Amino acid sequence: MSYIPLEQLKNAWIFKHKSLPIEETDLAKIKPMAKERANVLWDTFISRQVDHPDFFKKGDWPFDKSNWQDQAKWESIWDSNEENLPELITDTLSWDNNTVIYYCSNRDNVIESTWAVFKRCWKNFLFMDDGCILIGKKRKETVQFNSNGNFKVGNKPN
Repeated sequence: MSYIPLEQLKNAWIFKHKSLPIEETDLAKIKPMAKERANVLWDTFISRQVDHPDFFKKGDWPFDKSNWQDQAKWESIWDSNEENLPELITDTLSWDNNTVIYYCSNRDNVIESTWAVFKRCWKNFLFMDDGCILIGKKRKETVQFNSNGNFKVGNKPN
């Protein structure tokens, strides 16, 4: 089994929050990975050394400052009535709406969706903001969201 039901996700409430409702069609496209599959994706695309963004170290591409180009704040936009992602993110990630994305919280918690769904539901995803990394399938551009209200954009190496 590659996915678990959304209801079994530890923090499934983030996608059911009354102040940030999500259409049923979008909920169906938010697919938490089963632990084994999440582990493989994390090991392949994020880190073979650590299991959480708090512990990135030399040898992990997210730790290398040269992989990050710019940063900005997401929290003030998240707190506002603005529905769109921060402009720096949409300018950096010029992905097709059907691009498969992975929202990587830690080695055991990876959520698969599409770029279109993430753009519509980003405020829900960002209830998990402790270093989570957003990557796209077969894409080099990436974003990391930090709990201090900042995000950084960059490119992961091939």
